[in-house]
Amino acid sequence: MPSFKIDLSTAVVFVATPPTPKMANAKTGERALDRETGAGLSTVGLLISDEGEGNLYQVTVPETGVPESLAPGTPVAVTGLKARDWENEFNGQKRHGIAFRAVAVTPLGA
Repeated sequence: MPSFKIDLSTAVVFVATPPTPKMANAKTGERALDRETGAGLSTVGLLISDEGEGNLYQVTVPETGVPESLAPGTPVAVTGLKARDWENEFNGQKRHGIAFRAVAVTPLGA
């Protein structure tokens, strides 16, 4: 499935929620891993404001690309943000959405 690059060159980005481990299986506690590197994945809530509009996005980032010290309100730079659509079926119901993934989220000034 193709992914699409997102241009944040004119956007202002802040941390809305700190990084939390992404789980592959919540019942067993198995953490989701990056398929290419094997690094654990985290989810960070980002408030992205551009052209007078702000939206909250949950972005998946490898743990190697996100410092645990990120706190809500911190202005950040986002490297390699991409969007990919997804669809699955669970208990006979189809679900779909857009998943966001980044290579790194770095505090500005770091």
